[in-house]
Amino acid sequence: MLGGLQIGFNDVMQILILYVGIYALIRFVRGTRNAQVLLGFCLLVVSLLLFTYLFRFDVLARVVYFLLIYLALSMVVVFQQEIRRMLALVGGQRLFGRPYILREPAAPEKLCQAVAYLARARIGALVAVERGISLCSYEDSGVKLNALVSHELLVSVFTPPLPLHDGGIILRDGRIAAAHCLFPVSNQGELATSGMRHRAAVGLSEETDAVVVVVSEETGRISVAHNGRLHRYSDEKVEKVLLRWLKKAMPHETRSPLTLTDWLMTHVAKLLKARWDVGKETP
Repeated sequence: MLGGLQIGFNDVMQILILYVGIYALIRFVRGTRNAQVLLGFCLLVVSLLLFTYLFRFDVLARVVYFLLIYLALSMVVVFQQEIRRMLALVGGQRLFGRPYILREPAAPEKLCQAVAYLARARIGALVAVERGISLCSYEDSGVKLNALVSHELLVSVFTPPLPLHDGGIILRDGRIAAAHCLFPVSNQGELATSGMRHRAAVGLSEETDAVVVVVSEETGRISVAHNGRLHRYSDEKVEKVLLRWLKKAMPHETRSPLTLTDWLMTHVAKLLKARWDVGKETP
């Protein structure tokens, strides 16, 4: 049955591209509140197509094909938050080299110790660590500091009734970029009983890829918001888990990462050198 089937290189490449695209889409929406919406949409489309194909309803098939265009456009509205976050992730990648920034190697440890102290003292805190997506728009709503991370500064910022204790802190490249910042509030139903700090932490993690640390002033419990989900931890191993989150959000690198421009220039130089060598060897 498959004797006349021929699969070429282009066919294999198209299959791989489709596989990578579908896999990336599933990983991106997994764990978000719209994952079930995507699953329901796929089931609806597959069911309609199978129904019209098996019973050979030509007229209904044309109507379904016509409606699929509007269903696809409606998915853009439903997933506008995820699409915006994905485009921000792509646009936030460093296409061109940045000037070298000296990172504070002990920033995750210092932040972890300060957050643990605030939790024991029942002092509310909200700290957002910038990753790929820029937080400059939220930084403009607060007071810019550009200060080194220190236990004393973090405690003094969040201790009431000092002027900067409301709002959140933004960390960038191992430094405190700004304090007293306003973050978007999440509308998730399961956060109805949570405080404004927790809802703001989840709201920022829905819009960006930042890791947001929250300390409850009522219970002293530490939580971490990432990718639209709030992770609550017990008191036994919270410091170890928090330190892993912070090291993931603030990886200390001995050298700056290779940018897309550097990668392209390196490979173009290798290609030109190879052709030059071949041209010299040709008589």
